[in-house]
Amino acid sequence: MTQLQAILNYQETDKKLYKLERELAGSEERKEYVKYKKFLETAPEKLDSLEVKATALKSEAAELVKKYEHTEETLGDFEHLDELITGGADIAFYKKKAQSIVEQLKKIKADLNALAANIKATDAEYQKLKKQVIAAQKQYAEVSEKYKAVKSARESERKEIETALAEAAKEVPSAMLDVYKTKRKEKIFPVVGELTGNRCPFCSMEPPLAARSKLTGGGSIECDNCHRIIFGS
Repeated sequence: MTQLQAILNYQETDKKLYKLERELAGSEERKEYVKYKKFLETAPEKLDSLEVKATALKSEAAELVKKYEHTEETLGDFEHLDELITGGADIAFYKKKAQSIVEQLKKIKADLNALAANIKATDAEYQKLKKQVIAAQKQYAEVSEKYKAVKSARESERKEIETALAEAAKEVPSAMLDVYKTKRKEKIFPVVGELTGNRCPFCSMEPPLAARSKLTGGGSIECDNCHRIIFGS
């Protein structure tokens, strides 16, 4: 048996395993399993982010309260305004200053209201996410069991194919098999094929003449376009 025939035979058996893997990957049970798994993996980071945001907002609100109280205290400067005016103080100056303080207080109050609303919304989002996590944990346990059952139902089929693959692998040179398995892990399938009319049998790209010259005597090259392995006849 030639090297080409040996690896093609191996790939033909592997095609059954690939089909099985695709069917399991496309099953509704796995889709549900992956959905809940991803949600639970990312949820802790989202919860931490919301917690950090809430803490920062509360700190910002506390600073605004201090600023509001300090600004409000400055109104005490106007307690003896009558005496100042009697003493010849410029009423226009004090009126302008008082108006400025009032405007500052209005702005700080508006900012506080906005922050309070933001804190409330952040807390609501945090509580909602916590409830979703609790519900998802229960759902994950259920869908995980369903997916395990689906895989278990086809485990004997998988083992049968893997046994046949192990037998077919005995005819394939180890270096060639290593390259094949590497490509397979990269989710490339089919992996190998025979040059057809000077073109790649998979994507129809024509390899350069220098590359094709390496195919004589059963050599192989990698297609520059689809990265599959091409053998010469």
